[in-house]
Amino acid sequence: MTTMTDPPRQSFRLSMLLNDTRYRSYTFQFIALVVLAGIVAVLANNLVVNLAAAGLNISYEFLANPAGYDINQTLIPYTSQSSNLQAAWVGILNTLLVAFLGCLFATILGVIAGVLRLSKNWLVAKLMSLYVEAFRNVPVLIWILIINTIVVTMPSPRAYRGDAATHEMLFGVIAYTNRGVYIPAPTFGPGSMIVVATFIASIIGIFAYRRYAKNLLFNTGKLLPTLWPSIALFFVPTLLMYFIMGMPIGADIPALTGFNFQGGIQIQRPLIALWLALSIYTGAFIAENVRAGILAINKGQTEAAASLGLRPGRIMNLVVLPQALRVIIPPLISNYLNITKNSSLAIAVGYADITATLGGITLNQTGRAIECVLLLMLFYLIISLLISFFMNIYNRSVSLKER
Repeated sequence: MTTMTDPPRQSFRLSMLLNDTRYRSYTFQFIALVVLAGIVAVLANNLVVNLAAAGLNISYEFLANPAGYDINQTLIPYTSQSSNLQAAWVGILNTLLVAFLGCLFATILGVIAGVLRLSKNWLVAKLMSLYVEAFRNVPVLIWILIINTIVVTMPSPRAYRGDAATHEMLFGVIAYTNRGVYIPAPTFGPGSMIVVATFIASIIGIFAYRRYAKNLLFNTGKLLPTLWPSIALFFVPTLLMYFIMGMPIGADIPALTGFNFQGGIQIQRPLIALWLALSIYTGAFIAENVRAGILAINKGQTEAAASLGLRPGRIMNLVVLPQALRVIIPPLISNYLNITKNSSLAIAVGYADITATLGGITLNQTGRAIECVLLLMLFYLIISLLISFFMNIYNRSVSLKER
């Protein structure tokens, strides 16, 4: 009787690093890593030697020195006597603000345009095609300048003054001028946080209810209404708590005082130009991603859903889009990264982002080009990696899971 045994293991030999397929890939990766580390070391040594020859050294002490310049739009307290580090934080927050607003608006616009491109209405489909082709084939910098010029042609604040006013505030509370848009600012009194907490709980309740309705439909076939319950959850609890707490949240409405509006929130012209240009430009690319994702779904899926009596809107929300997300999300990550990095064009319209503050004025005043550029690279690298990390988590959650 013959017994089968495993062949004896060979002892490790150096030649196996090249001849054995089990180790060859690791060998090449190690060689590539050593070469890359050597190149980086040579470049770093060259930088240090040249800086030493010029009597310079890498130092970040300049971040503690007074900045000496004003910034037109800040989300945190800042004066010209604040440090360069504080100015950099202002630029970082301004960058994150325009990136967040751009990603949000571009996604909404892109999804709507992508769905309407497939509309059976000839005029609507052609208009959306015209939007996509017009905006994605013109550089985003041109659109930033065009929208900035459009905002400049808006009426001046004096056009709202007195009996000879040529313009009226929109809805009586919003003023649009060549200096920006003025909107009411919320004011919070005692008990306002309870109203805010109720509103947040209502938003969570909407998502929970819609998820419950979706699971119930998939498991039992019972169809629950989602539109009106969602609207009711959005408004009713918050309004009830608002009146119960004695209307603790008010509004500071902008008013024309002298030569400009005072009060409220001012959305300055550079932010409007940059935000709209990045959103509309990137929205055209997202629209194509959405269209491609929808077309990737077999037509039989739509026909099967229609045969069950589902309306077109529910077919799109429950059948088509959930499957299309597997195609839409990967390129959407790149679009979000492009919005964040293209925000560095803000200097063209005078918006004080991180490139304009740290990489512009601070760099020119201190002469610390190496330090400022390294900090800029680190900031954009960290933001890009964070966006990719969270979007990849979402991408894995919607990816096809095999049983």
